[in-house]
Amino acid sequence: MSTESIRLFCSDIDNTLLGNSESARRFATAWKSLSAEKRPLLVYNSGRLVADMQQLVADGKLPAPDYYIGGVGTRIQQTRAKKSMEEFSAHIRHGWDLSRAIEIVARTPGIRPQPADFQEEFKSSWYLDSATPETLRSIDQHLSAAGIEACIVYSSNRDLDILPRRATKGGALQWLAGHLAIPLAQVAVAGDTGNDSSMFRLPGIKGIIVENALPELFEATVDVPAYCSRLVMADGVLDGLRHYGVIAELPSSQTTPQPGHETTPGFRMLFTGTRLGSLDNSEKDFLKTAYEKALIALRKNITPIGFSACSLEDNTVTGTDANYRSVWARDGAITVINTLDLDDADIRECQRRTLDTLLNAASPTGQIPANVRIDDGIPDYSGVGSICSIDSGLWVIIAFYNFVTTTGDHDFLRHHAERLQLAMNWLSAHDSNNDGLLEIPEAGDWTDLFGRSYNVLYDEVLWYRANVCYGRMLEFLGDYERATDYLRWSQNIRGRVLDLFWPSTAPSAADKAPNRFASRQFGMGDTQYLIAEITPFAFNWRCDVYANILAYLMNLLDADRARTAFRFMWGVGVNEPHPGANLYPVVQAGDPDWRAYYTVNLLNLPHHYHNGGIWPFIGGMWVRFIHRLGFHEVACRELVRLAKLNQLGRDQEWEFNEWAHGQTGRPMGKAYQAWSAACFIRACQEIEADPAHLTND
Repeated sequence: MSTESIRLFCSDIDNTLLGNSESARRFATAWKSLSAEKRPLLVYNSGRLVADMQQLVADGKLPAPDYYIGGVGTRIQQTRAKKSMEEFSAHIRHGWDLSRAIEIVARTPGIRPQPADFQEEFKSSWYLDSATPETLRSIDQHLSAAGIEACIVYSSNRDLDILPRRATKGGALQWLAGHLAIPLAQVAVAGDTGNDSSMFRLPGIKGIIVENALPELFEATVDVPAYCSRLVMADGVLDGLRHYGVIAELPSSQTTPQPGHETTPGFRMLFTGTRLGSLDNSEKDFLKTAYEKALIALRKNITPIGFSACSLEDNTVTGTDANYRSVWARDGAITVINTLDLDDADIRECQRRTLDTLLNAASPTGQIPANVRIDDGIPDYSGVGSICSIDSGLWVIIAFYNFVTTTGDHDFLRHHAERLQLAMNWLSAHDSNNDGLLEIPEAGDWTDLFGRSYNVLYDEVLWYRANVCYGRMLEFLGDYERATDYLRWSQNIRGRVLDLFWPSTAPSAADKAPNRFASRQFGMGDTQYLIAEITPFAFNWRCDVYANILAYLMNLLDADRARTAFRFMWGVGVNEPHPGANLYPVVQAGDPDWRAYYTVNLLNLPHHYHNGGIWPFIGGMWVRFIHRLGFHEVACRELVRLAKLNQLGRDQEWEFNEWAHGQTGRPMGKAYQAWSAACFIRACQEIEADPAHLTND
């Protein structure tokens, strides 16, 4: 916590304060509750124009600020004065020539102007998809050669703003703080994209980076101290304000007044027939019981070398089932990630042992094993058909980052630094054509009996996140140059995934790229979710429910598209009869995607296993997905339904089974599955439905 009192708080708006209506309301409530003598000055600093921000305040979405900084730092307006501060405009006018700047920038190949509503006297705004550093440098050089003192701000892998050199969000904030005689050491800022970076780079500033921040902001602030919250959007802002001593504690989602789901436009009818409202006492008691049972199930998986996939004592294994007596990379990593908020010493130690076991068993080339046998410690690097497990390494990288971020154990990071680098090298080699995406062998990930290959959405989402996580870990080690490389590459991966896996009939940068059959599937029209798979010769139009959820939880998918995907998935009932099925629609015999081996062990028949089966661990992520979208009451109801699924059991209640039949909803697979219990625990914690937060009326 900072010992310097904060006198001014300056925040970006979109996807920082806004993006989740419920967390935005928590921010407004918390801010208004501060006493006048303790409340810092509030400044909104956005790419939006001042009039847009004023409308947000008038609509009640945000509390009224003391100052607005609009147009990416080109306008400052005091709320009471209701007009721009002309002395600031005079300050940034030096060396600026708007018409000449437009003329020069318009020559850039592939560039197109943003609508007139986004243009101002001191701001020339453009769209330029996936611009390279070389392209941005070239624009800057041409402007300088023409004698124009300009600053280039590029963000979201698309938005290009040309501003006076003395403008920018940071420049405007620095001028305002000086005008108000407030030292920068007494100023806190919050943001999520690259156009916020100039605020964070001001000397002495107190920074808050929200969990959903794009890697471009981490890249731009790689050598700058800032508080990185593990919470998203306005909740992350509040977490940062708590860290810096502005607020005493985080407001509870259970106690913050919420008008209800109908305040989100276009979703009222979607929830027709869904029981909403606060949890009653019987439901709270049920969830408390479910949480305690989940802890019991989790502890059944603690072994001397890490988390097992399922309880060794409660499952009979024969034949190939013997591999369940293992620490699995993906199961173990997911279990580690979803139990990090538990403070229990035995669980924390098992998290560490899980990562130790898997990394110590890495091959000389960096391949993380699919699993390590508990009985003899022998690693297995392949699955069914001796196919390598690509996502094992991806999950371990992500889990290791989350573990180090939570514990602050940088000695553990240094101990495994070389192995982690080898793992990233091994994974990178699977991008054989250097297009940013991994090429996955058939059945080479968690769907190890299911026919997906080449560019598989699930794996590409993990690859994006692994690059972000590894870049941050290099940052922790002080290797800023290489950290920047990985963070920049992650942005390239994100752009590729969004462009290729969310097909649209609108023109884009991909249309100008070298022609590939799968670059633009015009015949698909405009999709409502990220499609499951792309190969050089075809595409899979199914909705990989799990991968779409991950894409949002791992900050690849933006909130608007995540809501569109949610609307589709809710509408087709991927949460029926329980949350949640991994795939929609299922693959039927005779379908071009059908494989004869789907009958092996009768696992991937329609509505079985990876072919539309219900997975409780995905259900836990589904609950968090809904909650992050701003539907707290809906998330609570889905959590109760998930608890009832985990209660069913094949032999006795509360088995937290591996999966359930997609139509009957009856539990299948192994009992006391570690990730089923872990993901339920994390869902309870995130939506504040765990025993620490639930109180009976």
